Parts: sequence; structure tokens; C-alpha cells
Amino acid sequence: MRPWPGRPYPLGAGYDGVGTNFALFSEVAEYVELCLFDDDGTETRVRLPEVDGFVHHGYLLGVGPGQRYGYRVHGPHDPARGLRCNPNKLLIDPYAKAISNGLSWDEALYGYKFGAPDERNDTDSAPHVPKSVVVNPFFDWTNDRYPRTPYNESVIYEAHVRGLTIDHQEIPPRLRGTYAGLAHPVMIDHLIKLGVTAVELMPVHQFISDHTLAERRLSNYWGYNTIGFFAPHDGYAAMPLNQVQEFKGMVRALHQAGIEVILDVVYNHTAEGNHLGPTLSMRGIDNEAYYRLVEDDPKFYMDYTGTGNSLNVRTPHTLQLIMDSLRYWVTEMHVDGFRFDLAATLAREFYDVDRLATFFEVVQQDPVVSQVKLIAEPWDVGPGGYQVGNFPPLWTEWNGKFRDTVRDFWRGEHATLGEFASRITGSSDLYQDDGRRPYASINFVTAHDGFTLNDLVSYNEKHNEANGEDNQDGESHNRSWNCGVEGPTDDEEVVELRARQRRNLMATMLLSQGVPMILHGDEFGRTQHGNNNAYCQDNEVSWVDWSLLESNAELVEFTGALARFRKAHPVFRRKRFFAGRPIRKGEELRDIAWFTPAGEEMTEQNWEDDFGKCVVIFLNGEGIPDLDSRGMRVVDDSFLMAFNAHHEDIEVTLPEAEYGPEWTVVIDTTTGHVGNGEKPIVAGGQLNLTARSLVVLQRVG
Repeated sequence: MRPWPGRPYPLGAGYDGVGTNFALFSEVAEYVELCLFDDDGTETRVRLPEVDGFVHHGYLLGVGPGQRYGYRVHGPHDPARGLRCNPNKLLIDPYAKAISNGLSWDEALYGYKFGAPDERNDTDSAPHVPKSVVVNPFFDWTNDRYPRTPYNESVIYEAHVRGLTIDHQEIPPRLRGTYAGLAHPVMIDHLIKLGVTAVELMPVHQFISDHTLAERRLSNYWGYNTIGFFAPHDGYAAMPLNQVQEFKGMVRALHQAGIEVILDVVYNHTAEGNHLGPTLSMRGIDNEAYYRLVEDDPKFYMDYTGTGNSLNVRTPHTLQLIMDSLRYWVTEMHVDGFRFDLAATLAREFYDVDRLATFFEVVQQDPVVSQVKLIAEPWDVGPGGYQVGNFPPLWTEWNGKFRDTVRDFWRGEHATLGEFASRITGSSDLYQDDGRRPYASINFVTAHDGFTLNDLVSYNEKHNEANGEDNQDGESHNRSWNCGVEGPTDDEEVVELRARQRRNLMATMLLSQGVPMILHGDEFGRTQHGNNNAYCQDNEVSWVDWSLLESNAELVEFTGALARFRKAHPVFRRKRFFAGRPIRKGEELRDIAWFTPAGEEMTEQNWEDDFGKCVVIFLNGEGIPDLDSRGMRVVDDSFLMAFNAHHEDIEVTLPEAEYGPEWTVVIDTTTGHVGNGEKPIVAGGQLNLTARSLVVLQRVG
């Protein structure tokens, strides 16, 4: 088979309807062999004939979709100098649009011999390595449109493609756990009922399981172990080699329902691990260009992620890889945004986290990527890695301080009221100074990493024994409270209290300024039985148990009603921070006011009170400084929000008449009621606020 010269760009395998162009970057390679595989595993090697700007390339006439391939890179192998080329290792194309066949752990994968890490391993790895696959780029999108939901109108639903659908009895068995399963009408109907505007999918880039997990007969269920930044994970496809088409079909179906698709992406490291890890792709292509190496000893890798390596975002070709990947998922796969795992790692140009790192500058000027939703997980495990509030203005962030403060408040911790007030009003202390808005805060109480909502109110301690790590893994300080009994119980008082606490946490999240994010299954009480680190549990521990949908129907309805209430009332989803000032000249009524249970405005001493478990907030619906799509000023009703995190009932006095002559209860977490109240309460009247409850009142007249 004789290749034509082809083109150095775009990188990867590009099918044009007649043949396929192959292009691979490697600055250290002496030459590169393209390896083509038949269905029976027969390998044909073709040396790429041209090199331009360190890109090795060639064009093969007649090679088309479905062709399995890989690369063998011939070049220096000197690990002590950070050079790890080894043509005995078949390598996955970093730009592969699809990857198949899985991974079988074997000594052949490694670049060294077991027991002799400095001795080169010349065993052929091809039978054990996943193969890259040429894909058909053509797809009928049928006028697909990006929903482009504004941040302040968004409700995000974090979900796992497999875990969400694998146990749903109304989805055909062959579609469960797949992209097609997520696109099934029964799933879309559920998301619409909840008021969800975007699904944030845990990693769908091609990933593999760790060797240590395979030895324990577990798997990397969460998927934070990427080996292909362009390829949808093949394990989520209902049909072999159809993952690209099925993923696009899922996006199209969700878009038709007005639901955006946000991808949780892992550009901070790869599955190749540390210096003892397997040679699968970039390690053998150009190790020094793709990975951060220890400067004084380049045999080893810098590890800011806790996974063995960190991508080298200081080099132009690694930046190009990331940006090409992001653009591909937006332009070709039609996704609506990204959540960046351990995003602080991407800001490490030298050692410390640099807020103005090149990566953020490149994103800022990119005409495609800068226009979609960009969400940072604003921390990593390196020194100074906790960067909540420090990302550039274009970015929103998972607000870990919101999570921690709201958990502490509702479990009754002392002296949390001041910070609680800041968190539920948009965290202006974190986001206002650099020109960002309240929706820079992605508000969540639970996420995949940690307890579920049900477990948060049912366990004081983690119970991760099933992970096989002697319960040493996972966070030990969870800010959880079991309401008096550890784990399941038949005690009616505890069961009722837990239900109320779930409603308190859900209501606080959905009614706070910012963007709420619901963890899949929390809307009907999903449990992981106290496991707060179920990353390796591809089983009933992590799968969503849809049988709970009927038994916890009231919580589902409550969650959906809260989302509809939030959508109907823009005062709960403002685009700008509260100013704490009168809304018009000559008036005294401010856009927000805070009251003690006695109906008196909060003083500095009240905020410093160690008790700090009850507060009433006035939200002025006439003081919203936002404009709608027609340029008209947004006006809403006015509301009172009354919080009681104390273990006893509290008699609350409503504010005087200037704030509103009468009020009616529209949300009560004691009963789960959402809707119009009964008899109005007059200004200065009394409201009995049940222990550990939240009540929202709407102004009458």
C-alpha cells in the first residue's frame, strides 16, 4: 500500500469520501509508521512519507470509516532524559475520533520490563491496546439548534450516561446505559418535568480503567482516566463502532427538547499515569511535549492531579490539542459547554497557579470556545490549588464554598449565618470584584464526588469498604448529619426529619442567586449506602435506582415545582448582584433587606451572634436591575424567605407594612408545599417557623 503525501493539517485521521489523510505530531520522532488492522487483527504497516513542522503525514486512497489503526513511533528511548519512543508499542492517535476494542492489561503495555524499570521492553503491545478508528464525519443534524439558555435561566443536572439509564425499566434493554438510552423519550420527559435546562455529563471522552482496579475486579466507573480527547467512549454505544453517530443523535434529541449538553472534560492528565504506567499514546509519541516532567529528573512526572501525570499546557502543541478538541466537540458534536475537571492544573505554567495562564488567554480569544458555557472545577491537589473565585471573567465555577456553607447551616453549625447570607445571594465576595455576575457561581450541595443528597442527611461517616481501600479513600470531613441514626432506620421522627432536610437543601440551592446544579437521582432520594467515593462501583451502588421514583414521588414533584417557581420569578435568578440600596431616588425600600426573627432589621451585632440559625430576607421584585430580551425592565413580585436551622420552632414576626401589607406562604419545606397559600398574614403578624425549615412568602397586593 503506497501512501500519497497528504496534508499536515488537520491532525488525526480525516476521511473525505474517497480516502483518509493521517497526520501525527512528534518533534522527537525519526519516522512514524501507520499501522492498519483487519478484522482478524492482521497488521499492515505504512511509513508516513512526509514531515512538515514536525507533523508526519500521508494520504491513503480507499481507506474509509471503520478502519482500525494505530502508530509506531521510531525515535530515542532514554527515560532518564524524558524520551520514551519505542516502536514496539502500538500507540493510540491523540486525535482519534473513535477508539475501540478496549484494553487488556499485560506487561507488553509498558515501556520497561517488570522488575527492571530502566530496561526497555521490546514486547509488541498491539494485541492489548485499543485501536483508533476512522469515522464517517457526515450526519443529518436536521436543522439542529443550540438552545443557548442564558446562565441565569439555567438548571443543570449532573449525570452519568451509564449510571442514569442502566436500571431504567421503561428503556429498552439494548439501550440502557448508552447515549441512545439518555435520548429516550422517557428520560427526556423526566428532565423536562424537573425543569432541567442542561445535562452535565460525567466524562464521555474515551477512558480506560486503572490496572489496580482491574486487579480488584473493579473499574474506573466515573471515567476520569481519559485516553482520547476527541472520541466518545465506546462503552456507552448501543452498537459497536457507532459511538459517534449515537452521541450526535443524543445531542440532537436533547436539543429538540431545549436541553443543553455540557461535557465534564479531563484535560489535566491522561490514563498513561506516572513513570511506571503503560505506554498507550502520547508518552510514546512525544513525552516531553505532552507531559509536565520534573525539571531536575525528567524520568518522573509532575503530578498536580493525584493520578500520576499532568499535561504540559506550556507547550503549543498540547495547547493546540486541547483547543482542537474543544472546538471539535462544539462544531462537530454540537455540545453547549464544558466543565473542566481540576481546572487549576491548566493554570500551572510554572509552579503556582497563574490566573493569567496562556490556556485562559487562548480560550478568551477563540471565536468558538469562548462562546459556550465554561465551568471550572476551581481546584487541584497541588500547592495553592484551591482557587474558588479566582478564575477569569469568562468563566463560571463550581462553588465549593456554597456547598460547604449550606451544609453547615442546615446541620446547625454555629456562626455560619454571615457566610450563608453571602452564598445564597450569589457570592459577591468571590465574583463581583472582577466584573462577574451572580451566575458565575454554580451552586451545588451534592455532586458525583461525595455523598448523595439522601446520604448527606443519613450518614455521619463515609462507608467506602466496597472500594477495597480499607475505607481510607474519599473525603472524611463531609459536613453531613445523620439526623440521629447512622444509615437506614424505621424511626418515623428521623425519617420525617431527613425528608425535611432534603427539601431544605434542595430549596436553598434552587432559590439562591446563581446557577443550581442537581445530582442525578437526588430528586427521588438515590442512595450509595454511605459510599462517598463510588468512582469504581459500576453496579447498584452507583446506578440510579428508578424504583425510588414512585416511593419518593413527592420529592420529585417538590423539586420540579421549585424549578418552575424559580423560572416564573426572576427575582430568584437575577443577572446582577444585590446592592443593598433603595431602588429609586426618594424611596427607602431597598432591593434586599435582612430581619431578625423579631422583625427588626439585622445589625452588625446580630450578624456576629454565635446563635445565627434564623433569618428573614426581603427580596424586592421591583428592584431588579435587569432587562429582558426586548430591552424592557424586569419586574417581579416581592418575597420573604424565612430560614430556621434551629432544632426548635421559632415564632417569626413579619416586617412592618412598608415592605408589604400582607403575605401568603408559597413554599414550605415542612409540608413540601409549593403554590398559593391559604389565609394571608398581615404585616407585623406572626409566623410559626418549624424547626429546621424554610418558608417563602409572597407579597399580596
